[in-house]
Parts: sequence; C-alpha cells; structure tokens
Amino acid sequence: MEAYLPLVAVVIDCLIGDPRLSIHPVVLIGNWISFLEKKLLHQNFSPKFKIVSGILLVFLVLATTYGLVAWIMNLLSTIHPWAPFIGGAFLLSFTISPNSLAKAGHEIYNYLQTGDLVQARYKVGWIVGRDTDQLDVAEVTRGTVETIAENIVDGIISPLFYFVIGGVPLAFLYRAVNTLDSMVGYKNDKYQDFGMFAARVDDVFNYIPARITGILLVIAVMLLRFDTYEAIKTIWRDARKHPSPNSGFPEAGVAGALGIRLGGLNYYGGVASNRAHMGDSLTILAPIHIKKTIQIMYLTTLLFVIGITILLYLR
Repeated sequence: MEAYLPLVAVVIDCLIGDPRLSIHPVVLIGNWISFLEKKLLHQNFSPKFKIVSGILLVFLVLATTYGLVAWIMNLLSTIHPWAPFIGGAFLLSFTISPNSLAKAGHEIYNYLQTGDLVQARYKVGWIVGRDTDQLDVAEVTRGTVETIAENIVDGIISPLFYFVIGGVPLAFLYRAVNTLDSMVGYKNDKYQDFGMFAARVDDVFNYIPARITGILLVIAVMLLRFDTYEAIKTIWRDARKHPSPNSGFPEAGVAGALGIRLGGLNYYGGVASNRAHMGDSLTILAPIHIKKTIQIMYLTTLLFVIGITILLYLR
C-alpha cells in the first residue's frame, strides 16, 4: 500500500488544500523554530558564536521533527493495519502545497483579469518577499509565476522525493529544513551568520530534486505543447544565474516554455535588488502566464507521482 501513499496525499491536498490551522504541522515547526531562535540568537554574540548557534538550531529542529513524526507513525501501526497508510497520507499531504500554489495563483489571476490591481498587489504580497505596493500588471504576474515555478521543487517534488527515501518522517524532516531556510536563511544583518547553516542545508537537500524537476518540467512542457526547445535552452543557459543553486531550474524552464523573461529589479523594504534575467521576452508578461505556469506545475507533479508510485510498487 505504501506505493500509493504519495498519490493519495496529492489527492487529499487537491481536495482539501492546506487548512489554516494553528495545529498545522508546518505551523508547529515554525513555532518551534521561533522559540529556539529566541533562546539561541542574541545580537551581541560574535559572528562565530552565531554560526554555532545556528548549527545547533538546525540539529534541534531536525531531530525533534523527525523523532516526533517517526513516533506518530509507529503509534499508528499499533492502532490498526490501515492506520499508518491513512494517517501517513494525511501527514504527507501537509508537506506538499500544489493546491495552495494553484489557489493563490488563480486568485491573483482573477484580480488582474477584473482590473483590481490593488487586491492583486496585496495578494501577491502573501507569496513573495519583495515590496508589492507599486507593481504593475506585468510585475505582479512575474512575481506570481516565479513563486509558483520555484515552489514546484520546495513545495512538491522535494518532500515527495524524501518520502521515497525515508518515508513520512524524512518528508517532514525536509519540510523542517525548508521552513528553517524560509525563517532564518536570509543574508541580512540579523541572520547572515545565524541562518547560514540552515540556508546551506536547504541548498543541499534541494540539489537533486531541483534537477529532477527540470527534467520532468521539460516533459510536461512537451505534453502541454509549449515551447520545449526554449525550455531546454533556457534551463541550460540561465538556471545557474539564479541566486539559488536550485530555484533556477524550474524558473528558467517555465520562462523558456512560455517565452517570457523572469528576474530583474525587485525592492525589499525599499532597497533595490537586481536579479539576473532568465528567458527571453518573446511574449509580454500577462496574467495568462500564471494559468499556464499552474498547468506546468500540476503536470510536473503528476509525472513525478506516477514515477515514484511505479518505483515504490516495484520495490
């Protein structure tokens, strides 16, 4: 039955989505990180001591997350033979987010289509870290497309990849890695040293899944009859330009497939940050590219789930 668990988890996510609960596992991981950060990070620490504290934070979060989920899975196995499968599917669905990505994308798309740029800026601010109050339609579209594309790795492929290797506990360990990076993995005065190890661990964990995503994304683009040649060319040429060693693969692939250019000038707290471009402006960025990116995301997810289901079944 384990072979079908990822498929069931994706179906659960598509039907139910990611409920906004205070007891959501990822919320609890975030609360644990915040608690430990208050205990371990003090601004008067030396840079070296901040690095050591950051390493301790990562090990504490990963050890407790993995240990607790492994304990829950063992407990389920004592309740009923079906309990690990049903409970595991629900737990695994908490580690992935195709529904949330698609819902956010469609919501922003609808606001842009109806001309409500104010609401579109507000909503895109929920899923990007940049300033959004001055963005035009093309820039709102760019931010949405970049986020959905990037999260094909972080929010879907990586957790399922680690499930294949080590089951639900390892999928949650990855989710803890990614949550650590999103909370402390910033290159600013506060987290430059403290969050350095968390950011590096996240890069390592996403390295293989990002490249698998690039391959599957090209297949998805071909099946959807978007521009396969441009997707391959842009991944090969532009993926390494991204500040992340991994996010460039899905973003460059989507840019090439849709004939759009991603990257460029962003503002964070009023401070300009220029990121290398990916893709060529063969087409002007428009809201329809959000819907096409969602299609690519879902088909890439389906291809990976089919692949790992067959792999687990044969194993």
